[in-house]
Amino acid sequence: MNNPKLWTKDFIIVSSVNFLLTLVFYLLIVIIGVYAVEEYQASASQAGLVTGIFIVGTLIGRLFIGRSMDSIGRKRTLFIGLILYILTTCLYFIHLGITFLLITRFLHGITLGIASTVTGTIVAQIIPKRRRGEGIGYYSMSSTLSTAIGPFIGIYMSQHTSTQIIFSLCLILGILSLITAFFVHVPALEGATSKTEIKGFKLSQFIEPKAVPIAVITLIIGFCYSSVLSFINFYAIEIELVSAASFFFLVYSIAVLISRPFTGRLMDVKGANYVMYPAFVLFTAGMLLLGSAHSSSTLLVAGILIGFGFGNMQSCTQAIAVKLTPPHRMGLATSTFFIFLDAGLGFGPYLLGFFLPYTSYSTLYMILGVLVLVSSGLYFLLYGKKERASIKALI
Repeated sequence: MNNPKLWTKDFIIVSSVNFLLTLVFYLLIVIIGVYAVEEYQASASQAGLVTGIFIVGTLIGRLFIGRSMDSIGRKRTLFIGLILYILTTCLYFIHLGITFLLITRFLHGITLGIASTVTGTIVAQIIPKRRRGEGIGYYSMSSTLSTAIGPFIGIYMSQHTSTQIIFSLCLILGILSLITAFFVHVPALEGATSKTEIKGFKLSQFIEPKAVPIAVITLIIGFCYSSVLSFINFYAIEIELVSAASFFFLVYSIAVLISRPFTGRLMDVKGANYVMYPAFVLFTAGMLLLGSAHSSSTLLVAGILIGFGFGNMQSCTQAIAVKLTPPHRMGLATSTFFIFLDAGLGFGPYLLGFFLPYTSYSTLYMILGVLVLVSSGLYFLLYGKKERASIKALI
């Protein structure tokens, strides 16, 4: 039996929209703190807040769009999110002080949370069920590419042009994402009622309970990976490997790009456990190696291992979250997954910062490596043993 087609027009369009959105996010995140200091004489804590408040906004956007996406309509919600995304990008051109910049970042984060949650939901809907793990793996590579290209563009442009030109590029990319989205076709939702009734307040209106167990695993691994995102440059300065550190996320992205097509297919054929358990080991090995790095080659090998580990766990856990929920709750499942992931990535650096006065970056990475390994046991309890039992039942 031939596999159903994966690389459809709609799949490519949605992946492209997601790439453009996340490209702007990663482009701005590397320059906005410096911009706040130079333009508004912000303190170090204010500059950090300008960077981090975006993720808080993203969390809020995801939290509230998951419950209303299907009542509004997925394509319509995508257009609303993209239009608001463009409008909030325009606010960067208005200079009214550090408080207004904080508001701009917060609102911009909300719109990204809305738009990216919808794209993640739509892509899960249009991917054939038999190729969902593989498809989400490919889709996630659009974000992976932006993590490598975005910071490079941001740093390069900050050295050769003005911040206003950077904001103009971000606006152009936002408009391009809206134009691209016009050509996507979102199929009718299977198993959905014609009208979504929302009365009172229930947690299930915001969070998909069936996706919470795997989302907890996502939160933990995201928390551990946040230390890499936030502290790798400080650590590189400490161990005098700054030049090698500039290539860290490049080799990380290459590792993800190489492995995801195979791991996604493996998940569809054999199940998530065949991907997750090796990924736990690779992520752990990468963190331990990073904590003991004393040469450029060691640092870069750590980046490769973390790419094989965390990079594949991220797409695999998203596929699991979608798999566990019925089609009409897919939006909430996607929203739940990203809420937990963003919480780990966004609040991780803040919480880990309390430990840094008492330990070194090296020790911190090793401790987090052990935490990753321990969390594999939690994964077994929350999901792994259930999948193993279901596979045995089929044999």
